[in-house]
Amino acid sequence: MSRSDRMFEIIQILRGSKRSLTADELAKKLEVSTRTIYRDISALQTMQTPIEGEAGIGYVMRKGYDLPPLNFNMEEIEALRVGLLLLARTGDSSLQGAAKSIVSKVDALHGPSDWLYVSAWGAPMDDPERGCVSIAELRDAIRNSNKLILRYRDKADQDTVRKIRPFALVYHQNSVIVAAWCELRGAMRNFRTHQIYACDTLDETFSEDSNTLRTLWLEQYQNGSDTPIITQIE
Repeated sequence: MSRSDRMFEIIQILRGSKRSLTADELAKKLEVSTRTIYRDISALQTMQTPIEGEAGIGYVMRKGYDLPPLNFNMEEIEALRVGLLLLARTGDSSLQGAAKSIVSKVDALHGPSDWLYVSAWGAPMDDPERGCVSIAELRDAIRNSNKLILRYRDKADQDTVRKIRPFALVYHQNSVIVAAWCELRGAMRNFRTHQIYACDTLDETFSEDSNTLRTLWLEQYQNGSDTPIITQIE
């Protein structure tokens, strides 16, 4: 989390709290050191953010303080809400948690839209109790171009160990797919996230190859499918 994001979260936490919070409590919520919280609050107070209190006693946000409204029209707000609600279909628990946080911020500024609903039916959840690897871990590896060692259960219910170079994540209606170069097969392969039961992130990276692999994969996917992958909104 960047410093600006963390400072925004401090404001949100203090605004939503009914009592003063110590730096230690804030540090635990944000998973940083108490010293970092002291520095962030000092910076916020320098910027005239009305945070009152001091070290050892606790901090509170002065009543009446509000963030500036998001510069969205009503149609854009509803598009944002539906998009966030659709994350319930991805099976990605980390993204769902982030979506809930964003919705709470939008609600605080614009009020809730109780009439918008999205069916939660979709991809299986990445539930650690079922043994499935967190999708957030896979996203981190793709973002940072880290190679992975996977224990994967195929369609025949056979376990196999693969070393892969993951370069894309595709959210389908009822599954999530990791697209990767499989070093065992020497070819591109797709792995369903709910069939990945163990994952080790390696220090070994492939950043110099990730864009090339993604480009080749997109060409292969779109040329061989009647339904091309949607990679962005145009």
